[in-house]
Amino acid sequence: MTETTIGHATCEADAVDIRIEDDASPIVRLLGRTIADSVRANRADAVVAGVEGIVAVRSHDTPQAATISISNGVVAVSSGVFIEPDVTLTVDLNARLAPVGEPAGEGDLAATSLALLSPPLPDWQVAAETFWAEARSVPGIPDVLVAVADGPDGLDQLVVGEGETHYVIAGPPELLAGIFSGADDLIAALSTGVIGVRGTLSQLSVLVAASWKVRYDV
Repeated sequence: MTETTIGHATCEADAVDIRIEDDASPIVRLLGRTIADSVRANRADAVVAGVEGIVAVRSHDTPQAATISISNGVVAVSSGVFIEPDVTLTVDLNARLAPVGEPAGEGDLAATSLALLSPPLPDWQVAAETFWAEARSVPGIPDVLVAVADGPDGLDQLVVGEGETHYVIAGPPELLAGIFSGADDLIAALSTGVIGVRGTLSQLSVLVAASWKVRYDV
């Protein structure tokens, strides 16, 4: 198996490297991107120092599973579970990897794993700008993204990009931040009825592709 390093951050002792398989499955990419976000947010790097073990992560409603190996400041994610883990986590892949039930296994490693899988959400406006910058390479992406946040203080709008074609997406600030950062799946968010969009069906298809690009770091 070959691996790709997708992120690192300086911790108290050394750098934390996050590695995934070169031909990674969606769950591996999702976990790898989430862990990298945690490390970049300076929440998980110090926690990883001095912690070692094997963690199995299983979807609560699909057969998807992956293994996280933590050792010497390296966090490696691979498909499937082929060895006996020290900790087993069952998570909801469409609910920001929220645990379903209690972790099974060693307490400190379980706590570290949960920290790695729960990065803080960025500000929705920052997330929108980052999302649109990454989405520009997707063929057919509209020229302009209009994000409308409906928060406790009323409506707030951010326009990103320039040009003639527009796409509008509106919803609560936290959910917009989740979609734009990859923490939330756009299709799953749309199914809740909380998110509203305005644009053509072809634009929606392209926007979904852009959201998957960010969510799975591809």
